[in-house]
Amino acid sequence: MFTGIIETIGEIRRLEQQSGDVRMVIQSGNMSLADVQLGDSIAVNGVCLTAVALPRDGFVADVSGETLALTTLGTLKAGDAVNLEKALTPTTRLGGHLVSGHVDGVGEVLSRHNDARSVRFSIKAPDQLAKYIAKKGSICVDGISLTVNEVNGAVFELNIVPHTLQETTMAGFQVGNKVNLEVDLLARYLERLLQGEAAAEPTNRGVTQTLLAEHGFIR
Repeated sequence: MFTGIIETIGEIRRLEQQSGDVRMVIQSGNMSLADVQLGDSIAVNGVCLTAVALPRDGFVADVSGETLALTTLGTLKAGDAVNLEKALTPTTRLGGHLVSGHVDGVGEVLSRHNDARSVRFSIKAPDQLAKYIAKKGSICVDGISLTVNEVNGAVFELNIVPHTLQETTMAGFQVGNKVNLEVDLLARYLERLLQGEAAAEPTNRGVTQTLLAEHGFIR
């Protein structure tokens, strides 16, 4: 588990092809790895990866073919900057929100414009994720815990303050960039809970207006 509070911006040093998947060598920036052991989890642009080697100035992680296909990690190249966060501990301040490091889908940056000292972004999420994104709710974008300012269908807006721009890769986001998205864990569990006994069926209805009415959420 993670908090979505980025610890440093790292760099992809090398990509090694490994019989259909990839081994990534990642420079860890100013993030100390003194407390990291082999097998520990580190989030790279919001994707939970396992450290399989710990060279002096970074770590090595294997990335499966499925992860390469379902996240933006498959588009990374040597020299690219990445957001890094070590897994949380019982004493970690939960400054963001609970993040699993399991990407739900890939979004696209639709617009970017300055708003005083902040920058506002519009991002298009996959249609199937729209129901999990709420105004003033939390979302994780490339591993960054962020608050949703506005929602219009599957498009949501973010207002990014200077500190976040400086400490993450968002300063480099441009129109057309693809980003990893992870929706709020509570939204996913609520959907499953509302299915009730139907959740045990091989094919279920998901959350529909009828289901919400049956449970008294709408009239």
